[in-house]
Amino acid sequence: MADDRASQWWYNHRTGEVEEGPQSLGSDRDGPYASREEAARAPEIARERARAWAAEDAAEN
Repeated sequence: MADDRASQWWYNHRTGEVEEGPQSLGSDRDGPYASREEAARAPEIARERARAWAAEDAAEN
């Protein structure tokens, strides 16, 4: 079976670079993402998710 990870995109939060396939340490990257554009938005996506989780937590309390 072929390795599908090479067709996925990752965001390296240490360098701020987008990588095709997992090139750096797992602790330095976020992903996988389906496209280069989506991976480039990784910091924004993480902020959006954090805000949503915080809102859910606040609604539960």
